[in-house]
Amino acid sequence: MSENTKVIEGRTGPWEMVLGLEVHAQVASNAKLFSGAAVGFGAGPNEQVSLVDAAMPGMLPVINRHCVEQAVKTGLGLKAKINTWSRFDRKNYFYPDLPQGYQISQFKDPIVGEGEVIVERDDGSTFTVRIERLHLEQDAGKSLHDQDPNFTYVDLNRAGTALMEIVSRPDMRSAEEAAAYVKKLRTILVYLGACDGDMEKGNLRADVNVSVCRPGAYEKYRETGDFSHLGTRCEIKNVNSFRFIQQAIEYEARRQIEILEDGGRIDQETRLFDTVKGETRSMRSKEEAHDYRYFPDPDLLPLELDPAWIKEIEATLPELPDAKKARLQSQYGLTAYDAGVLITEQARAEFYEAAAKGRDAKLVANWVTNDLAARLTAGGIDIADSPIRPDEIAELVQLIEEGVISSKIAKDVFERMWAGEGRASHIVETQGLKQVSDTGALEKIIDELIAANPGQAAAVKDKPQAIGWFVGQVMKATQGKANPGTVNQLLKAKLGI
Repeated sequence: MSENTKVIEGRTGPWEMVLGLEVHAQVASNAKLFSGAAVGFGAGPNEQVSLVDAAMPGMLPVINRHCVEQAVKTGLGLKAKINTWSRFDRKNYFYPDLPQGYQISQFKDPIVGEGEVIVERDDGSTFTVRIERLHLEQDAGKSLHDQDPNFTYVDLNRAGTALMEIVSRPDMRSAEEAAAYVKKLRTILVYLGACDGDMEKGNLRADVNVSVCRPGAYEKYRETGDFSHLGTRCEIKNVNSFRFIQQAIEYEARRQIEILEDGGRIDQETRLFDTVKGETRSMRSKEEAHDYRYFPDPDLLPLELDPAWIKEIEATLPELPDAKKARLQSQYGLTAYDAGVLITEQARAEFYEAAAKGRDAKLVANWVTNDLAARLTAGGIDIADSPIRPDEIAELVQLIEEGVISSKIAKDVFERMWAGEGRASHIVETQGLKQVSDTGALEKIIDELIAANPGQAAAVKDKPQAIGWFVGQVMKATQGKANPGTVNQLLKAKLGI
């Protein structure tokens, strides 16, 4: 058992949870997977529906090459096997917002095979989640139950939108690990430009498979690959936030443990997470593959990819999060933590690198990840739209490095920059905020202080840390503008310590 495995104490002894995720990522594309209808958020009901999406008789699907390219790119980003031959299947089920009566998906022959994602925990340690497959499929429409007390309305704008379903192995052992995995996956997808990762709009959502077992059972499964060692799993559909993923897992694991400890058995089923009540509830019994009567879609030829085209796509891949993190550490001497915070957003890492050129890299990282990040978060502003630009942060840091202002004064300067008072150098000049490093002026203040407080001065010889009182008094006398380093040096010399 890993030391990060979460153990839940039940009435009859300890239990462990086993988690696997199916993440649905909407492909970043201007058109749908099998039609030319537009894709976008905010259109009026049924404004983005072609005859293909509405399943009008005689309408035939045509594969969107760009969506295939995005899936290949994602597979490469997940260090996964790209299958040069794959096939689309019909997954048959009835749903009011599925006009065809089937979903075009991929079953036995997906476009992307096995891969892996290395995920960081909060404590800095890492774990690997194995990817089983990635396949392309079309989304269904949306049933709206809150428009009328007597009717359900159907909006088909989403129908036919391209999705990538990324299926993991059951490699996560706590709610925190599951959320960390989805965060990492989202970062990779956004870096690749394959999905915008907007969970609020439903562009990235997770189906979470939860089961529980006794300690030692999971290790047997890993040794043998035999799922019978694990408990019966329940799938929680369409969870669309990191917080809800964690809440749903915690609730579901405890629900299953209570049933098992009362002598009951877990029914394999699909459940929904009620975000208001914080609990899962049954949606339907879990279908098996044969329930969907999968068969190859007769309207679509198998997908055959030219290996040379895959190589071309590979050549366009950006620097991915893991590589960027390693480079920021080696190039700028950052800690793993600072580099990890910076790479969570591509735009933040780019902002940082633009500001760090020729400056104290650690100091710049502090300003970008702390003060600036806090201000942007409070204002709900993306770093790409930051009112303070990278060169302005660089200038602020330069003033600190050169001893023109202290770190404390820099905080005030930053607030004024945020308020739109101009660049750091302009604010320092107009507000008279330059640090006092003139030893003559500081000596005069120190001499007067020592003369006025002989008892305090004598006490410092026995208790050197009492020098802090004198430093504070000098800072007060200079309205915080004295250079603390210079003040300390002068005081030590004058007080003989």
